[in-house]
Amino acid sequence: MRWTMPPHSWDHDAAGSSRAATHVPPLRCRDIWHGDNDAGGAIEGAEEGDEEDEEGDEDGDRDLQSKRPKVRGFGEESPQHSGVNASFFGLESTHFPGSDEHGHFKLSHCPENELDFGLSLFPNDGVNENPGDGNVGDVEISGGENSEDVEIRMDLSDDLLHLIFSFLGQRDLCKAGASCKQWRSASMHEDFWKCLKFENTRISLQNFVDICHRYQNVTYLNLSGVPHAELLVMEAITCLRHLKTLIMGKGQLGEAFFQLLSECPLLTTLTVSDASLGSGIQEVTVNHDGLRELQILKCRALRISVRCSQLQILSLRRTGMAHVSLNCPQLVELDFQSCHKLSDNAIRQAATACPLLASVDMSSCSCVTDETLREIANSCPNLSVLDASNCPNISFESVRLPMLVDLRLLSCEGITSASMAAIAYSRLLEALQLDNCSLLTSVSLDLPHLKNISLVHLRKFAELTLRSPVLSYIKVSRCSVLHRVSITSNALQKLVLQKQESLSSLSLLCNNLIDVDLSDCESLTNAVCEVFSDGGGCPLLRSLILDNCESLSTVELNSSSMVNLSLAGCRSMTLLKLSCPNLQNVNLDGCDHLERASFCPVGLESLNLGICPKLSDLHIEAPKMSLLELKGCGVLSQASINCPRLTSLDASFCRKLMDDSLSQTAEACPLIENLILSSCVSIDLNGLSSLHCLHKLALLDLSYTFLTNLKPVFDSCPQLKILKLSACKYLSDSSLDALYREGALPMLVELDLSYSSIGQTAIEELLSCCTNLVNVNLNGCTNLHQLVCGSDDCSSGDMPVDVCPPDSAPVRSEEISERSDRLLEVLNCTGCPNIKKVIIPSMTTYLRLSKINLNLSTNLKEVDLTCSNLYTLNLSNCSSLEVLKLDCPRLTNLQLLACTMLQDEELESAISRCSALEILNVHSCPKINVLDFSRLRVARNRQTIRYPMYTRNQKTFRPKKNAPSGNKGVQLKKHIDATLGSGNLRDAVRLPPGEDLNEWLAVNSEHPLRHSDGVLHAYYMSNMSAGPKFEYRWADGIQIKKPIEVSAPKYVEYLMDWIEVQLDDESIFPQKLGTPFPQNFREVVKTIFKRLFRVYAHIYHTHFQKIVSLKEEAHLNTCFKHFTLFTWEFKLIDKAELAPLIDLIESIVSVC
Repeated sequence: MRWTMPPHSWDHDAAGSSRAATHVPPLRCRDIWHGDNDAGGAIEGAEEGDEEDEEGDEDGDRDLQSKRPKVRGFGEESPQHSGVNASFFGLESTHFPGSDEHGHFKLSHCPENELDFGLSLFPNDGVNENPGDGNVGDVEISGGENSEDVEIRMDLSDDLLHLIFSFLGQRDLCKAGASCKQWRSASMHEDFWKCLKFENTRISLQNFVDICHRYQNVTYLNLSGVPHAELLVMEAITCLRHLKTLIMGKGQLGEAFFQLLSECPLLTTLTVSDASLGSGIQEVTVNHDGLRELQILKCRALRISVRCSQLQILSLRRTGMAHVSLNCPQLVELDFQSCHKLSDNAIRQAATACPLLASVDMSSCSCVTDETLREIANSCPNLSVLDASNCPNISFESVRLPMLVDLRLLSCEGITSASMAAIAYSRLLEALQLDNCSLLTSVSLDLPHLKNISLVHLRKFAELTLRSPVLSYIKVSRCSVLHRVSITSNALQKLVLQKQESLSSLSLLCNNLIDVDLSDCESLTNAVCEVFSDGGGCPLLRSLILDNCESLSTVELNSSSMVNLSLAGCRSMTLLKLSCPNLQNVNLDGCDHLERASFCPVGLESLNLGICPKLSDLHIEAPKMSLLELKGCGVLSQASINCPRLTSLDASFCRKLMDDSLSQTAEACPLIENLILSSCVSIDLNGLSSLHCLHKLALLDLSYTFLTNLKPVFDSCPQLKILKLSACKYLSDSSLDALYREGALPMLVELDLSYSSIGQTAIEELLSCCTNLVNVNLNGCTNLHQLVCGSDDCSSGDMPVDVCPPDSAPVRSEEISERSDRLLEVLNCTGCPNIKKVIIPSMTTYLRLSKINLNLSTNLKEVDLTCSNLYTLNLSNCSSLEVLKLDCPRLTNLQLLACTMLQDEELESAISRCSALEILNVHSCPKINVLDFSRLRVARNRQTIRYPMYTRNQKTFRPKKNAPSGNKGVQLKKHIDATLGSGNLRDAVRLPPGEDLNEWLAVNSEHPLRHSDGVLHAYYMSNMSAGPKFEYRWADGIQIKKPIEVSAPKYVEYLMDWIEVQLDDESIFPQKLGTPFPQNFREVVKTIFKRLFRVYAHIYHTHFQKIVSLKEEAHLNTCFKHFTLFTWEFKLIDKAELAPLIDLIESIVSVC
């Protein structure tokens, strides 16, 4: 492609041409889109164009540098246009070298519905008819010292260009044709101008006529929205003899227009929309022998007469005429929708005059009666489609339409149950719509061809009976009194009957039914289960949803095909019996009254029954099940579990589970690896002895039980790796003799003795002799007074090992195995109230010890550690700590939160030999000057001290003030510390004798945060929720008035800021003694504790497993226990708010 810009001026002689030529103006596409619609307007536009051309010729330099440069092209004249007046296009004759004639077009800026330039589409003489001839194309410029060529070359074959242009409309074709000779020739191809789409476009009369003269094979013409479209068609009608489709709209169309249509003998489709037809009382007549389809939409006319012998489709939709006359013997489809002015008689006469009618739409013609329908039925025996929606006078009684296939009777107030007899006469009926028929009470149809039926919003509809072998779709919705449904079909695959509150009886004979949804059908009875069991009529049923069917009390299903079952929200269900061998998913959320359950057999791989707190009798036979959770089934006493592939069983808080149930389960499920029997207080020695069947048992949790003898465990489970005995208060020191004296459980790596009554001697023997232990939990052990690890007394082969110097390399695992076989890595002693001293000297062999947690050991005074591989040490809330000696070259994290007695000098000396320290937390340490970092940096060889340890999004909570202040507040805080140190949390939360309740609440509103802030910040992410049923949103009533959904980190950040504001507000928490508390003080305190509880609920539901893996659960449990006892003592949190953790809370309260 070559595009050459014109020079400033033209020198005819220099170009080598002296011929004079008569200028024949080209067709300008700018005039097509921008010209006026009458000759006068066109001439006026031409005059304006002359002035522009003359002005442009006078100043060539300005034109060349303009943003709208003139581009001159030339072409051959068409014989059909040789006589066109040049002035009509606003052009004067201009002689160009190298060609007889030249067209002229100019770039311009026009509205969106116009082209932005004019283009000569046609050649100017008939010498060469080939559009691709070399005479038609670029302007060649020679001579002139200021001439400048701009060339863009693109090699595209004619076939490819033709294919590309086939996707363009007329406007884009004109733009493309301005580029070069090849594109111009391609854009003028007749194939692109057979369909003229000028809708909503301004086009001048002369240009439209010229186009029609040039392309007389036009078959499609759209002039909808074109001003004076009637005049355009009338002027060019003689050139439109091949026209097949004509679309008009938005204007006035007189009788003359419709008379001239006979000049288009091939016209088959005429569409007129949103137009005024005729004038005054004159009748508009459409008379055309070849017309097949006529659409007159949203038009205005008084009378319309249609006389088209070949017409097959006629639509007068939404046209306002009072009378219509039809003489169309071949008419098949007639549409009178929303013709409100047509009388019943007019519709009747029009329809009955067309005996071949197969489809009639008279919807929203309110005057239509049954008599009209009967006349149409008699005159049109082939009628197969009828839409009589929104016709209130139709009852359809005594109407016989035997050939009817599709019937629509929406919002017909006259349709009743008596109408069904007439509908049943239409044996070929395939589709039926009866929505919003307010008087319809019942439907009973036996139609062999019925496929679809819609029954929506039928206020009095009570019974449905359908029989059709091909019925495939049923829509029933908002039928509030429907109580009986009977369906027989071989094609129906999905049935949805949601929210049918009165539905109580259901009968189905559907051999191919797969999915059924009966959600919120509150009146369904137990008999519905027979429908979905084998032999009930649905042999292929795979999915059944019975959510919130609150009348179901007994659900018994026996189905060999069922895969998915949902019974969520069936709160009245007390008995569940499933015999579905292929069942893979079952949802029992909200079935909190279930008492007996049987799953024999089922194909389930996992099952959670912890949401059924009243379950007392359980039978399970599941060959594929690997995970079973019974956590919280507090009254479960009988359990028969036969799951040969079961690997994990959680029976926490099953307080009534007996030994015989455990023995039977152990025999039937030999592959169990994890067995959790926490709070199973009815399990005794016989039950534990049966565990010898579990050869792969690796984890056994017997926490919160009343065990006194562990011999059955040692004898039955020698392969045990994890043993949890937390809060087993009846265990004596001798209970563990077999561990450290007889070598029982040689593979044990984790032992949890938290909150037990094990004494000092037994603990020391365990740590000394059980060398395979990796993780030991001694949280809350009241009998632990000191932890002094000396040399190994149980292994004569051990030798003292020197501690690595601070700058030494890490100890390799090979070296450790050679020097010692003691594998302890984690030691947790959180909340040990009586421990006073922890010493691990250099001669010990705890070379793998990497983490020690002594948090909340309030009486701990001395810590002396020499541990070469210790990485984390937590001494937070050790308020009595005075002596701290550390020789831990690899220590990176040291927590000293609220160590109120620790001195600056002691800390400086302690960290001097911790060269790898990265995190140091000294919040609430009043004797440590945290602003003076220089001494600490020097002491630690310029290590990094992070203060505070949390960023803004993980900040440790600390109010700006202490509330309340004064001697009374200080005394109360000392009382809290003293009672916490006693080890009895129940005593610690009670109101001291003679003290004011509000003062006590105020002090404790801030004090628990000192112990739990690490918990609140260290373990939260994702959404702020507590299980699938509880989601918490934030609102403070001031800045955020409407609850918003936020992430858990953001919720905690908002909460800490809000609590800080409350504690610092002297109108709520008075700072001066004697100032009364406000009346709403207790409500503010309750809100604080309620929101703090939500954070605990989120942590336990979402992150507890992660906390367990990090060995931090002891600290969390202690903080939450203190929190729970305090809020329970003073009823600060409503019981409904405690629902996410109610089982855990009740166990804490009952044990304490």
